[in-house]
Amino acid sequence: MAKTKVFISFDYDHDETLKDFLVGQAKNPDSPFELADWSIKEAIDVRWKDKARQRINAVDVVAVICGEHTDTATGVSAEISIAQDEDVPYFLLKGYSEKSCVKPKAAKSTDKIYKWTWENLKLLIGGGR
Repeated sequence: MAKTKVFISFDYDHDETLKDFLVGQAKNPDSPFELADWSIKEAIDVRWKDKARQRINAVDVVAVICGEHTDTATGVSAEISIAQDEDVPYFLLKGYSEKSCVKPKAAKSTDKIYKWTWENLKLLIGGGR
């Protein structure tokens, strides 16, 4: 069975370790997903947005890792906007269980931040939201 392709969107300046955790989980033997190219650390310009759009269009879902400063991460908001424009599903994942995590500015008011557990992650990637 083909694995679900996931694009990871995260705040490079504050949450790169969280991305590494998700990369590790993708390697679990029972992982239902594989990671495609994730966020691009370059200045946000037309070429950056074109690259991001191309990568987001090549996946099944976008996983947005939310941390304490995600509302100020312009790249994360740009990636969510692209996913919304392209009708690529996405979900928000609470990066820290013991900290206050915030939505990116481009997230909809109805978007929920889900608790990051292995079982939740598998459900969310499978479309359970």
